[in-house]
Amino acid sequence: MIRFVADDTEMPALDERKIGKWIRAVAAEYGFAVGNIQYIFCSDERELEVNREFLGHDYYTDVITFDYTTASTLNGDIFISLDTVRSNAEMVGTSFEHELHRILIHGVLHLTGQGDKTPETKAEMTEKEERALLKLKIMN
Repeated sequence: MIRFVADDTEMPALDERKIGKWIRAVAAEYGFAVGNIQYIFCSDERELEVNREFLGHDYYTDVITFDYTTASTLNGDIFISLDTVRSNAEMVGTSFEHELHRILIHGVLHLTGQGDKTPETKAEMTEKEERALLKLKIMN
């Protein structure tokens, strides 16, 4: 089950059914089924709170993924700061919707084991995000 909840912010406009179908298709591409994934949309301040409390990091970020994946079933909580998604979209000159979709799938890719801490793994993550975004576009 894929759930979308808002914590201290408004729920973004999403076609949850289409997004769920897309996430399942991307997961399957990497050999995974979707178990329980919960997206928690929040503000920068809430994201910073989570980052400090659970990861010991004192900085803002767009996404924090808590991975509970077992074997070939994706499970996790994905916190997304809508404030940072909005500012990132403006910074790179794309729409809020496009950037939100990129971050939605970024969290899923983390659940499949994809990292992004080195230049090589970051480039690989970006390539996988772009491939997944193309899949979403084709599904429209």
